[in-house]
Order: sequence, then C-alpha cells, then structure tokens
Amino acid sequence: MSPRTVQQLFDLKGKTALVTGGSRGLGLQMAHALGEAGARIMLSSRKADDLEQATADLQAAGIDARWIAADCSKEEDTRRLADQTLERMGAIDILVNNAGASWGAPAESHPVEAWDKVMNLNVRGYFILSQQVANKYMIPKKTGRIINIASIAGLNGNPPDIQTLAYNTSKTAVIGFTKTLAAEWGKYNINVNAICPGFFMTKMATKLIQNIGEEKMTSTVPLGRLGDDEDLKGLTVLYASDAGKHITGQWMAVDGGVSVVLA
Repeated sequence: MSPRTVQQLFDLKGKTALVTGGSRGLGLQMAHALGEAGARIMLSSRKADDLEQATADLQAAGIDARWIAADCSKEEDTRRLADQTLERMGAIDILVNNAGASWGAPAESHPVEAWDKVMNLNVRGYFILSQQVANKYMIPKKTGRIINIASIAGLNGNPPDIQTLAYNTSKTAVIGFTKTLAAEWGKYNINVNAICPGFFMTKMATKLIQNIGEEKMTSTVPLGRLGDDEDLKGLTVLYASDAGKHITGQWMAVDGGVSVVLA
C-alpha cells in the first residue's frame, strides 16, 4: 500500500469524539477542530444550556454534534457519560479529557476542600473516564486516541502573583498520567498524549489575565500574544488522527514560547 497523502492522514471521517468541558473555550475550539476534520462530536459539561448553545454552534458549521450534561468530578456521572455516549454514538474513537477547575489561594491558606475539588475533576475525573472508555470500547477494538489537557502550569512553578498550587499540581499529575497510561496501553494501540496550553482568554483564565494585565502577561511571551481561537486546532487533529499514529506519551506546550524562557 502506498503512503497516504497528508489530507488522508488528517481525515477523521467515520470517527467519533467525546470532548469534556466542551461547551466553551478550549474544549469547544477542539470540538470544532475534530468536527471540521470529519469526526462526529459528543460534547459534555455540567450545564445543559451551555451545551445546547455550543452544539448549535457546531451544527451551524455543518458538524454532527450532540451533548450530554455530566459532572466529571463525580464518578457516577462519569460512568453514565461513557455509557450514554456509546449508546447514542456507537463508538468513542477519540477522548478529549478537558473538563477542569482552578482555585487561587496562597499555599499556606489553601482550603483542603478546594484542593479536593480541583484534584477530583482535573486528575481523578480523567482517570475514571479514560478507564471507562478504554474498557468499554478502545481496548476491545484495539484502537483509540486519548488527549489530556494539561497546562504550562504543570511544567514549572509560578511567579509570586499567581497562587494556584492545586491547579499546578493537578496539571503536573496529568502529564505523568499521560506518560504512564501511554506506556501501559500501547499494546492496545491506544495513543495517549497531552496538550499544555499557555494563557488563552478563557472564562477560567480571564480574571487572572485581567488582574495581572494582558500587556504585562504577554511581555514575557516570545511571540508577544495570548492564544486565540485557532491555536489548539492543529495539534488536536494531529493527536487524534493517523497523522499522529506514531506519537504517544508526549506533551506539547501551545503557549507562544513562554515556557522556554525565564519569566
């Protein structure tokens, strides 16, 4: 068989993707990318109203999209999400673990309940959903792509004016989870990779960006700007498609270069 063209390698027609935290921001951007490459999309987040609007947005772009409301910090919701997606879609070829939470507080006074909230969603939720999707579909089918959303916050400590201990710790854990899972599940032909976004003007990051000031924040970014509504699309499709079939256990920062310089 002759090598496929680039267009054929990136084609996701016939694939189904489940995107958590998919009703806005980075999750919706990634859902658009996968849908534009041909995949059918199942969106999930906690709020039905947000999901209805996001699904309509995808459908207006000609993408086959549906939604299920679920809280991925709760085990029973996460299990239900996997089951209902498979019932309704018949497959989960691509799983994007994106749902996440953050909390700002000095380490010495960081509430334990806030620590647990962040860890339950950002780490435990990724584990439970990945396990469910793998056991119910990817392992029996001997194929799958799992994309975990980490962060550049998982690569280093913070400047003194950013106090997000639990969030940073959770994203460091996601990188370790990605590497370890890739090593274990390679035998099932399941690729597991992570994306480490830098600062994007998402709902989660907006308050922090405004507090610090966009000009100050971008002053240490080699490309001199924040991420935009296109910047995760290419890497998402690479990881999800046969163009990335020999890539597993890896993370890549999409941050304008800020993680390679000392702020």
